[in-house]
Amino acid sequence: MPMRVVFAGTPAFSVPCLEALLNAADVEVVGVVSQPDRPAGRGMRLTPSPVKQAALDAGFDVITPERLRGDAAALNWLKERQPDVLVVVAFGMILPVEWLETPRIAPLNVHASLLPRWRGAAPIERALLAGDAETGVCIMHMEQGLDTGGVYAVRHLPITFSTTGASLWTELSQMGASLLIDSLPGIANGTLQAASQDETQTTYAAKLSNEERIIDWTAGATHVDRQVRCFSPRPGARTLLDGKWLKVLRGEICRGHTQLAPGCVASSDLSIACGNGTMYRLLEVQPEGKTAMPAADFLRGRPLAKGDALSG
Repeated sequence: MPMRVVFAGTPAFSVPCLEALLNAADVEVVGVVSQPDRPAGRGMRLTPSPVKQAALDAGFDVITPERLRGDAAALNWLKERQPDVLVVVAFGMILPVEWLETPRIAPLNVHASLLPRWRGAAPIERALLAGDAETGVCIMHMEQGLDTGGVYAVRHLPITFSTTGASLWTELSQMGASLLIDSLPGIANGTLQAASQDETQTTYAAKLSNEERIIDWTAGATHVDRQVRCFSPRPGARTLLDGKWLKVLRGEICRGHTQLAPGCVASSDLSIACGNGTMYRLLEVQPEGKTAMPAADFLRGRPLAKGDALSG
């Protein structure tokens, strides 16, 4: 008899897990819950979440409650589906204890970090900004604490000097889907047990602020490189030039050092002085109100001389 699964998720990151469950031979997805439609695009039209759209495309009805706490109708909907497992992937709402207690086997979360490192809202970006050598995904037993539950399975992924926030999102979403399908049989038959997290190793991935997108030229080039890769290609790390935002979508750490103040153009190839005399070369930028372009094309329209300054 197939495992009955209710799925809860919202962004595009969650969709591969939903699709994997829909395609799994021994799984029956009996319900999908996502966040309500939100305004999006230039016209700010109400738009379904990526998970809701994927579920509708697959022929599923989706509930989209404004909140779960205190919503008796949503809880009754869940109980009527008699789930064996509740799978939660970047849902974006706190689940009440009644939801966690409903599935017969377990409430599971696919979390994009190596728990207990980077519990919370932005684990992918925090791993990049911190300069972690690796990250990964965990299948976690959900409980009331913030990502505190035992971990059934983990898979690791190296972070390289070419890794971006976008590439990590893609790789970890696919990895999470694969690990989820591989883990479900063992969780169901009890051969895969959840291991407690080491609380002494806990770090928290706070939600990102817009201020963190602003390039800090006083930091070393290594930190600037992490900022650029973290926010590339969207929403983009940015700096000020001529009083307007200039997004930096791609760059590289330069060899050598400079005596120029941080933020100053250090050479004609658009190398910028950073903290501790280090330099960072801009390779692809996007001026405010324009499309992305190679730095060389940008310089043809807006020449910059040695000593010209960018700022936050």
